[in-house]
Amino acid sequence: MKKAIIVFQKYPEPGKVKTRLAESIGAEKAANIYAFLIRHTHQQLQDVNAAIFVFYQGPIDSHDYPKQDYFFHPQKGKDLGDKMSQAFQEVFEKGFDQVLIIGTDCYELKSKHLQEAFTAIKKNDVVIGPARDGGYYLLGMREFSPNLFRGIAWSSESVLRATLKNAADAGMSSQLLEMLNDVDRYEDLGKLKDKLEQF
Repeated sequence: MKKAIIVFQKYPEPGKVKTRLAESIGAEKAANIYAFLIRHTHQQLQDVNAAIFVFYQGPIDSHDYPKQDYFFHPQKGKDLGDKMSQAFQEVFEKGFDQVLIIGTDCYELKSKHLQEAFTAIKKNDVVIGPARDGGYYLLGMREFSPNLFRGIAWSSESVLRATLKNAADAGMSSQLLEMLNDVDRYEDLGKLKDKLEQF
């Protein structure tokens, strides 16, 4: 099986990332936390046997990442759903048959969750890692289905529910992983609150 992980990330520019978190701790500190979360996410990928496709927004330096099995593409599309749909389509067209997508907002994400997702996708059409805010930190599928991204109010608490409904309506089986916490607001920081001075 050819496995791939798509990583969606932005350049950590103050005022452009983690804007809700910035309301509490300031734009520069929020951007520094986002840069830390990007590094954390890519550290978790080192233990997973899969090709990594970084779909980026803003500047990126590929020299900051491993050379082997890392590929870089700019994000394309009108909204988040369209961008994810196009990214999935692009990777599936390269011949991969187990594809996950993650963001860089989840400090609780570990390599074990990625391994569990690949295990789940062997028996299910769709695997989702639910986030506590009603969205998801991971989505995986074994064949491209643009239906999963249609008619969804992105950045709302109904994202997970609507995605599961889309999967069911398309006759796709799905499995949920452990619920984790995305870092969007001050109260989401969890253990990172103890490290705030470092940022």
